[in-house]
Amino acid sequence: MINYKKLGFKCGIEIHQQLKGRKLFCNCPTEIRKDKPDFTFDRRLRASAGESGKVDVAAKYEHEKGKLFSYWGYDDITCLVEMDEEPPSLVNNDALKSTIQVAKMLNCQIVDKIQFMRKTVVDGSNTSGFQRTALIGLNGFVEVDGRKIRVPILCLEEEACQIMKRTKNHDTYNLSRLGIPLIEIATDPDIENPVECMNVAAKIGMILRSTGACKRGIGSIRQDVNISIKGGTRVEIKGFQDLKSIPKVINNEILRHQKILCSGQKMQKEVRKAESNFTTTFLRPMPGAARMYPETDIPTIIPDEFDFEEIETIEEKEKRFKQEYNLNDDYAKIAVKCADKDDIDIEKYFKKLDDYKFVVDFFTNIPKELKKRYSVDVDVLPLAEEIFKNIQLGVIPKGSIFELLSDYSKTRKLNFEKFQGINSNELKVVIKDVIKKNTGAPIGALMGIIMGKFRGKADGKIVMELLNKYLK
Repeated sequence: MINYKKLGFKCGIEIHQQLKGRKLFCNCPTEIRKDKPDFTFDRRLRASAGESGKVDVAAKYEHEKGKLFSYWGYDDITCLVEMDEEPPSLVNNDALKSTIQVAKMLNCQIVDKIQFMRKTVVDGSNTSGFQRTALIGLNGFVEVDGRKIRVPILCLEEEACQIMKRTKNHDTYNLSRLGIPLIEIATDPDIENPVECMNVAAKIGMILRSTGACKRGIGSIRQDVNISIKGGTRVEIKGFQDLKSIPKVINNEILRHQKILCSGQKMQKEVRKAESNFTTTFLRPMPGAARMYPETDIPTIIPDEFDFEEIETIEEKEKRFKQEYNLNDDYAKIAVKCADKDDIDIEKYFKKLDDYKFVVDFFTNIPKELKKRYSVDVDVLPLAEEIFKNIQLGVIPKGSIFELLSDYSKTRKLNFEKFQGINSNELKVVIKDVIKKNTGAPIGALMGIIMGKFRGKADGKIVMELLNKYLK
């Protein structure tokens, strides 16, 4: 067991989250393509001095490789701005508003002037040789498991190109990702252990998703972790595959640091890549402030007083669902995930049908069971209004929904008549007959026999009530 406190363990995390909509400095969509490009072009990049007059060590390292860079472009989703053949347009106001909103949710102080800066990047990931980035928020914090983790800075920047092929002398990049709005959130080194690092990443990710402004899917959110131990120096780790890998990679990196220090060697400030086997490999020297200089094509922005609606976080919504709709922990989480991931206004359907667990099952578990049993995919969302209306009117019982949807998967019609509920008199006769023929059988067995006879046409709640009544 590693004693992190005794080691002098320090850890902070950087979160990078892509936003939906259009790109940061042009009207191109944020769609990412990987198919055959409509056009290609080549570039060579060189490092330039930053505002301090010095060339950044990381930029110099990349420049000295002397690589040729090729770029894939697409006529419908990339333009001259991505090619660095046209100056950037004014900043995307929606992206700016969403970033300010996140900064407020992380308790940040919003800067009074927003000045975009150029950050030298000559590894080919940006056609211009720099990345545009702006400071939005300062001195915030996020609460995780009762502890405050400080968030000193929150920035809005443009996403880089996506690497398609890398060789010693020639790299190929895809332009479609370049320019997507990217929120960067950095914490102070307040994280006390690797598991807490994972939890901080999860909490910030939850807050970002709660805004509804973020892109989803693989690669849309990334984590970089900065760690050090006593006697060593800071190392940045990039490229985590998922949140669960964070503790394992950090633990292995700590062991690497200990081994270097115990051998009497001096540790180097460097950026490393998290590998799939939970080790790290060298990428480049650690960049510094020398790579920053002002962006001259974008005017300084005075943040307007946007009208912000208070955003309910995913955690807060789960708590409310438990209280308002009497859902247990599992159902509350599933309901919120359904609303968050699948973009279903599940509360609208709660108002149409007050059996809230059934509503959650309808959108989640029932389609999964249909897939499992019959290998069919049924999109239940377009059918919900009509089905819930017929349940409310008493045309069909809830127990017949699975059979109804199974039939729909074959006919593409909702045949409500075929699955109408049994009338109460016939139901009573059948229940009495089953009890008579199965004297002494437990109530669960009787319930199974009756429900099997009606194949979903009888309401299970009503059947149980009648069984209890007639068994007395």
